[in-house]
Parts: sequence; structure tokens; C-alpha cells
Amino acid sequence: MGIGSSSFHTHRYASPIVPSKPTLGDLPESCVALILEHMDPPQICKLAKLNRAFHGASWADFVWESKLPSNYDVIVRKIFHDFPTDLGKRGIYASLCRLNTLDDGTKKVWLDRTTGKLCLAISSKGLSITGIDDRRYWNHIQTEESRFSSVAYLQQIWWFEVDGEVEFPFPAGTYSLYFRLHLGRAHKRFGRRVCNNEHVHGWDVKPVRLQLWTSDGQYVASQCFLQEPGKWSYYHAGDFVVGNGNESTKIKFSLTQIDCTHTKGGLCLDAVLIYPYEVRKLKSFLNSS
Repeated sequence: MGIGSSSFHTHRYASPIVPSKPTLGDLPESCVALILEHMDPPQICKLAKLNRAFHGASWADFVWESKLPSNYDVIVRKIFHDFPTDLGKRGIYASLCRLNTLDDGTKKVWLDRTTGKLCLAISSKGLSITGIDDRRYWNHIQTEESRFSSVAYLQQIWWFEVDGEVEFPFPAGTYSLYFRLHLGRAHKRFGRRVCNNEHVHGWDVKPVRLQLWTSDGQYVASQCFLQEPGKWSYYHAGDFVVGNGNESTKIKFSLTQIDCTHTKGGLCLDAVLIYPYEVRKLKSFLNSS
């Protein structure tokens, strides 16, 4: 009796065996990849650290195919000479997000890491600047405040004219073009940034004129006064639309102030920036300059 009673009570009051609940690690990689396809690249890379299923899914080609520009194969051929064929789409995306250099270091091309949109910058050395070879007017100075490590500094000139052009297979979309300028000459003193405005003059007398042309007939012109000495500013030359990303689009642009009634000077010219219209706040470029 005692043995039977003991056995009964043990069975009656023992904790029931509850099956374990499914976790994220139980999801098939194919299902996880379908989820990741709807997220932006930083989110995908962050979730890839959760477990093995998410890590494996984060390498799925179709996930990254949707993040790459539609004409990424054309862009790859334009930028790289001997591009590896076994990187996969995630490897291609990572390669295009780096600051890739073109034309003897005068141009840099990259994808914005968050949006996958293409950005392009042209250094002052890649532009045609009136009087650039005459040290009475212009000098190239070294600085850590430029992606290209140097800027063109104008001491004084009567005829101010900067022209440039670029031909590139931009993905279809709308783009904005900016000149990155700085009134005054910044340098470090005892570890602190200081700005010399000694030569800044003439920019408040007449506005500068900005123009933009494209090979398919688009044209934009505007004018403005250069202001705010002591800080880098982005002056918007205009927007242009690319319809076919498989063909190269040629863009010409200029920045001028050619009224010879007065001199102007004290200007740093860093670069021309072409940035997708959707992210025209320039957050990515500003944070890394």
C-alpha cells in the first residue's frame, strides 16, 4: 500500500514536461532572407549578428540585389578594372560603398550605405579654374577638411571662373549638384581650428552665377551671394534627371563672378558634389568631411 501510494503521489504532483517554444534560431534561412529583403543595409548587418540563421540569410544574393543600383554591373565596370567574380551581391555592395577613386585621384564615387544611392565628388584639381597656375591668384593648400586632402585657395582675382564636367553611368533618378566652398582660410593653432579671413572680400558686391548642363539638353542657372565666412557651405547649382542608367550621362557645370569692376578673394574651393535628390541634406558627406 505504501509503495503504491508513494508512486501515485509522485506521478500526480510531478512537474509536467512542457515543449520548448520556437525561437528566432528555429526560423529557416530562406524565411529570414525574405524578412531581411525589406530592411535597409545597416539593419541587415545588425540583425546578422543575432544567430546563425540570420547570419547565413544576410548573405543571400537576392537580399542585396534589391539594394544595389539597377545598373550596378555597368558601374562596376566603370570603376574597377579587375573586379573579383566570386564576391556575391553583398560583397559587391560593400565594395561600391567604399570611396572608390577615379581619374588619377580627382574623382571619388561611392554608394550611400543606408540608401544604396550613388554619390560622386570631383576635387578642385579635377576642375578648370581660371588663373590656377598663377600663384599670385591661386594656391593648392593641404588640409584635413577635404576628402581629397587639399583645396584650391584664392587670394585675389578679378575674373573668377570655375568650370567642370563629368561623364558617368548614373543610375536612373534625380540628382543635385553642389559646390563646396569656404570663405576664409582655416588652419590649426595649438590644436584648435582657427580661420584667417584677411583676404575675404568682394563676394558681397555681386552674386556668383551657377550653371548646369546635361548631354540630353537639361539646363539650370541660378545666382547667390557667398556668405558665412569660417565654415564650409554647399551652394546648390541645380538638379538634373537621369532616365536611362545604362548609358553615361555627361554633365557640365560652372561657378563664375566675372564682373571686373572689383576684385574678390579669400575663398577655398574644395569640390563639386553630385548627390541623390532623396538625400540632399548631405548628411553622409558632411559627417565624413
